[in-house]
Amino acid sequence: MRLFQSALFVVIIGIIMAPSGWAKGGTKEAVVKIFNVYNRYDYDEPWKMQRQKRRSGTGCIISGRRILTNAHVVADQKFIQIKKAGEARKYIAEVAIVAHECDLAILRSTDDSFFSGVRPIEIGSLPEVQDKVAVYGFSEGGDELCITEGVVSRIEHRKYTHSRAYLLTCQIDAAINSGSSGGPVIKDDNVVGVAFQAGSGENIGYMVPAPVINHFLEDIRDGKYDGIPGLGISWQKMENPDLRLRYGMAGHQTGIQVNTVYPHSPARGLLRSGDIILSIDGQNVENDGTIEFRPGERTFFGYPVQNKHMNEQVALRILREKSPMDVVITLTTPMNFGQLVPDERYDEPPTYYIIGGLVFEPLTLNYLKTWKKWYLNAPSNLLNYYFRGEPTEDRREIVVLVKVLADEINVGYHNWKNTVIATVNGRNIAEMRDLVEAFESNTGPYHVMVDELGYRIVLERRKVEENHERILRKYRISSDRSRDLQRPHRP
Repeated sequence: MRLFQSALFVVIIGIIMAPSGWAKGGTKEAVVKIFNVYNRYDYDEPWKMQRQKRRSGTGCIISGRRILTNAHVVADQKFIQIKKAGEARKYIAEVAIVAHECDLAILRSTDDSFFSGVRPIEIGSLPEVQDKVAVYGFSEGGDELCITEGVVSRIEHRKYTHSRAYLLTCQIDAAINSGSSGGPVIKDDNVVGVAFQAGSGENIGYMVPAPVINHFLEDIRDGKYDGIPGLGISWQKMENPDLRLRYGMAGHQTGIQVNTVYPHSPARGLLRSGDIILSIDGQNVENDGTIEFRPGERTFFGYPVQNKHMNEQVALRILREKSPMDVVITLTTPMNFGQLVPDERYDEPPTYYIIGGLVFEPLTLNYLKTWKKWYLNAPSNLLNYYFRGEPTEDRREIVVLVKVLADEINVGYHNWKNTVIATVNGRNIAEMRDLVEAFESNTGPYHVMVDELGYRIVLERRKVEENHERILRKYRISSDRSRDLQRPHRP
């Protein structure tokens, strides 16, 4: 009897002490360690690759024999292996779909036996603040699965480190270490988030929350990823009373003001600079740019738009010249499309064009990151375009002369680098294709390039054509342009 009482006491204590957010069983077997061998492109010499590197991360098995993980765990992959927790055998895997903006990806094993005997984990819903959760991951420093407990401490929009997209996140007070990225965050046996980045303080981490995961999984039901839509505008808060008075807002009205409607925005022709967005799909927008997404909880006003799928419609109530009106917008473009300088790119080669030994690229964050501590050390004019530049009809990209491959035909220009090009052969350069066309359609005796400060590069066209292949061979460059700028094949 005494032995039975002791055993019962141990069981009761175990139940009391078991973290309420942890899975009740079966979760461990569905957690996967991911090994990624990857190569990144060299944006300083865009015809080359950097050296091969390795990283590891975590994923979990969900329905449909799929493995859910972070996009940054498998970015730029060349060879991926996976293994289940507690097992030694590694299997080869492939990336099925990747969504860099929301930092999520789906892997599939090339061997279906990998999924044998494993119960997939279901995707849950957005937790509440103060809910207990458990983070499963293969943190660096060991090969075994690590499980840590935390509490959801904050739910709000933040910039995702991987993509710089401004999306919903959950902050948790559990450490997310290198190697744990992509691991499931579990509450009541369901995935309520995917661990994806650490915070600046001790034991602060962030997870991609269930609504973003569910949006991603719904998007890819047709086998491809379309993206998270955006309005394609710049805006400002309306917290100043004089600003509100100037634009005719009544005392009970709140909202945000449209500053710029970007080229190719779905709101083009429907919204104007100076319009006040009062509500989105019936949800009031406050003067600080937030909406109430749950009772007593607020986040970014664009959240209702981000919950839509591409080509769906969103209804806006706006104030224009003191008169309220309704606008319906069909969401045809993904968020962040309107940036003059794109954020970091993955899984795709850089765009470049070489002529006369001059190397041109569109400005990207990848190029800025070729400087150590790029935000301090990259050229200030290029940083200004990244942080403050907005696209216009006559400037959709910043085209940069990144370097000159020294040769006798370009003597005097060898030190030119990081130069923003304004015109080529009298043609305004709005994007890279304009530059290529300006060179290749020129029949005059000279190629003339003018930078944004008015400085000129002049090369004799005949010399450029005669020495073109020789310069490429000298620098061991196989093509004078990236694939996206290749001339169309003519049969």
